[in-house]
Amino acid sequence: MDQEIEYLQKLKNEYQAYLKDPVNLNIARGIPSKDQLDLSQDLLSLDLSQDYMSQDQVDLRSYGGIDGVLEARTLFAELLETEIEEVMVVGNASLQVMYLSLDYFMNHQDHPWSQQGPVKFLCPVPGYDRHFAMLDYLGYDMVPVPLTGSGPDMDVVEDLVKDDPSIKGIFCVPKYSNPTGEVYSDETIHRLVKMETAASDFKILWDNAYIVHHLTEDQVEIPNILDLAKENQVADRPFIYTSTSKMTLPGAGIAAIAASRNNLQAFQNFLSKQLTSFDKLNQKRQTLFLKNKANILDHMAKHAAILKPKFDYILNRLEEAFPDRKLLDWTKPKGGYFIHLTTQEGCAQEIVQKLADIGLAVTQANATYPKGDNPKDNSIRLAPTFASLEDLVKAMDAIILCVELVSLSKERKNENE
Repeated sequence: MDQEIEYLQKLKNEYQAYLKDPVNLNIARGIPSKDQLDLSQDLLSLDLSQDYMSQDQVDLRSYGGIDGVLEARTLFAELLETEIEEVMVVGNASLQVMYLSLDYFMNHQDHPWSQQGPVKFLCPVPGYDRHFAMLDYLGYDMVPVPLTGSGPDMDVVEDLVKDDPSIKGIFCVPKYSNPTGEVYSDETIHRLVKMETAASDFKILWDNAYIVHHLTEDQVEIPNILDLAKENQVADRPFIYTSTSKMTLPGAGIAAIAASRNNLQAFQNFLSKQLTSFDKLNQKRQTLFLKNKANILDHMAKHAAILKPKFDYILNRLEEAFPDRKLLDWTKPKGGYFIHLTTQEGCAQEIVQKLADIGLAVTQANATYPKGDNPKDNSIRLAPTFASLEDLVKAMDAIILCVELVSLSKERKNENE
């Protein structure tokens, strides 16, 4: 017992030293580093002054073409393994189109959900905080569903949707999920498509943001949900989103949405009340730079070479510090942008606050749950991409210290009560 008290005092002393000399680092968001952005620097010097016509002879400098430039639609059709007619290319942010989709479903389609009573959406957790923020802002009731390591718990999902017509959809990040990095299994994807839903207009919002964002040579592939939906006579169920934001330049990428032709036609009609087209010149520029799927994979391998050492370092440090995983557990992603930490119950908020007090900003504790409401208070997301390896050394020293300090202090308090 004396050794435990001495060790806890040692941790407190180390923390006091950090208070006097803060680390001043921010790893709160999944932002590409400068080295990653430099990989796409040539985008900024592409000259379109003599190349402003599309393959189907549309003048990209002018109005029109809400569905996107043919070359860009062809590129995304190859990437998403869909037909060109099932793809439209939009602005630089897939999040914007997800928001517009949710707004369209709720307020603007032929039978708006807002006129049918309360509207619920299933939210696999831990999940992406911006998905939850959109749903909350637009008036959706969010229903958490636990992730299993291979996607949402389908027994729970199927039980919820079969009898409740107010449950209108589910948000999914099926590949290298944010924040757990997990990949939906073939079985999970098939069950999402085949399940019986009380709502005849149930939607799957399929945020395939990390479609080619591999960290290892094991380049995971998942089934084509749009093809599966067509095979099972629910072609209008999935809406698929992706973008080049973390392939090229996040502030100047392009995004795409893939869906049934029926869905796309109705959605484009909705968008046509707002604009005549998105930025076609940037769509052309991105297509010239990325070329095709094979070239994209080569390009993303360069991203992986920058990112993998950072992820490896964090995972190795965690393994060294918590070999029995008693105080902390974590995910080991094969792709994507995040590592998820599962703390002891009731510790995440205090750990994140202690990190903030010594100058290390991480994603808000439990932000991976709708409205940040996680009864277990055990979820922390790490976003290591922007930081240098040198900064990650400092960050991990601080994180390991705070996890131990908070967890062991809580254990001792519980023992003395």
